[in-house]
Amino acid sequence: MNHSIYVGLSGGVDSAVAAAMLKAQGCQVTGVFIKIWQPEFIECTWREDRLDAMRVCAALEIPFREIDLSEQYKKEVVDAMIADYARGVTPNPDVLCNRAIKFGAFAAWARKQGASAVATGHYARIKSEMSHVELMRATDGAKDQSYFLHTLTQQDLRFAIFPIGELPKALVRKEAQRLQLPVAQKPDSQGLCFIGEVTMRDFLARYLPLTPGRVVEKSGRVIGEHEGAPLYTLGQRHGFTVRKGGGPYFVVGIDIPSNTVRVSKKRDDAARGSVVLEHASWTHHGPESETDYLVQARYHEEPVRTRLARRGEQWLVTFAKPHIASPGQSVVVYRPTPQGDVCLGGGIVSLTRSSQVKVQDLKLVPMSTVQ
Repeated sequence: MNHSIYVGLSGGVDSAVAAAMLKAQGCQVTGVFIKIWQPEFIECTWREDRLDAMRVCAALEIPFREIDLSEQYKKEVVDAMIADYARGVTPNPDVLCNRAIKFGAFAAWARKQGASAVATGHYARIKSEMSHVELMRATDGAKDQSYFLHTLTQQDLRFAIFPIGELPKALVRKEAQRLQLPVAQKPDSQGLCFIGEVTMRDFLARYLPLTPGRVVEKSGRVIGEHEGAPLYTLGQRHGFTVRKGGGPYFVVGIDIPSNTVRVSKKRDDAARGSVVLEHASWTHHGPESETDYLVQARYHEEPVRTRLARRGEQWLVTFAKPHIASPGQSVVVYRPTPQGDVCLGGGIVSLTRSSQVKVQDLKLVPMSTVQ
């Protein structure tokens, strides 16, 4: 092989082994570190990650390059995330990053540099069919990241390579050790770089007016206080206070205009029989009506069976039994096959139909009057 592959090196073990595997196959590999935005008030490890990426390139004897996408990351990922929280939905920054940065700006730049493909350390697989390519779950189900890649198009998938998608994580780590890569013992990264060591609440407080508000039961009784309605998502159990003797309580409704969070002792009260998806994106073609599919409304959750029906530009997802799917989160659709689940794409849970009971319709009873 004589293909020129640009590998996005994060400074971690997965992308390092991906680069090593491609070089072993005879590809012309170039390691690229993608610099993203970080706020001045947070200490991030990007400099150390960049140095680790350079060390990997030196160990593999491949060229090292760097691309600064901090401006695009701030606009397409961070600003979009903050805007979603402000309107009371829970976004998925990893999905935004893959769409706008890794397989958006980075891939476009790599094409201009003459690359025949880009590769990353994602745990996912690509399967070529006669007329199209399919995105599939990784062999290691515990590490599968197809959920975060569901917005990729046919053009994206034909230009992408996921070298470690067939390998279990343990084997990837062993391969890094065998090759004596400088990141072989480096722990896996946790969360988003720009968040750093601070909480999401402290981060959002820099950009959103977070005002404490009432926590109410379905009956309208005020039983506690929260730190700001945009911080919460359906099914959440922590992050708010309730009066002594109560709980545990789960978030089952959020109302941004009144800055009120509704809770219940039954987590299932946050579940719904159906949700509406907007901004749907399909890797090849959309799901067929009256056909059973598996969907995930959160990363790492057990897939649940559903049926989908198109409603103009939106899709109605009907669960086999009530399920928790928070507005703003991605619902990703899979089709089971003997070779593994095929990711068809997905959409964003619409803010419509987000609550079964509107908080403004409740008769609020101040907590001070409750005995």
